[in-house]
Amino acid sequence: MAHIPTPLHTTVHGSGPGILLAHGAGGSIEGNFAPVIPALSERHTVVAPDYPGSGATPRATGPLTVDALSDGIVAAADAAGLETFTLVGYSLGTLVSVRTAARHPERVRGLVLTAGLAKPDNRADASLFLWQRLLAEGDLQAFARLTALSAFGEDFFNAVPEAEREAFYDALAQGVPAGAAEQAGAVRSGDTTADLAGIRVPTLVIATTKDTLVSPANSRYLADHIPGAEYAEIETGHVPMAERPEEWQKLILDFLGRHGL
Repeated sequence: MAHIPTPLHTTVHGSGPGILLAHGAGGSIEGNFAPVIPALSERHTVVAPDYPGSGATPRATGPLTVDALSDGIVAAADAAGLETFTLVGYSLGTLVSVRTAARHPERVRGLVLTAGLAKPDNRADASLFLWQRLLAEGDLQAFARLTALSAFGEDFFNAVPEAEREAFYDALAQGVPAGAAEQAGAVRSGDTTADLAGIRVPTLVIATTKDTLVSPANSRYLADHIPGAEYAEIETGHVPMAERPEEWQKLILDFLGRHGL
């Protein structure tokens, strides 16, 4: 069991009903949610914690788990004074959000799950194994290329001009958080399939239809197994915040508005 640094480094934005963000593996609050935080915080208190090894949060001392990350983000909500909140989870953050809703049903008012999964399929597990191997070897240039292949949609990636390709890889390599390998491990060991049927709050599942890291079939599974879940699609790879941020933001805001969250 990892020791989770307490508290997680957390920023708080805006005022109003609570939103708690849960970012992805190898990401951060800044990297995953910066495009949508301004709009979310216009009418909400947005609590935004970075996992161990991301942002300004120190690395954990051992393997990370979905349960430990859930404990960490709930502690961040407590520190910010949020009694109830809607969870907006991305990738690994969907596992963390579902587990949090299962463990704290009295506090969770809604779920937004983007590019998510209930447990890793063979393709996701294989990709994350390679993540961990390359990071253990310190080969950030190879990791950047693997990330580009798996994270971005084909059209988006191929649109990078040849003259800018090396700089693109360099930017990806420089942006890898210190805790990326441990966060990938949390996905590989995560399994929330038994939690889904018990979810009783409004839920929006957003599939990324050109995603080759976490197949959109995983989002379809979430929507099919969470009672009453709404389902939407974005024609993008795994990172809608880079490829189609306005479309992603609109889906989230429309859902929050429809349900008074």
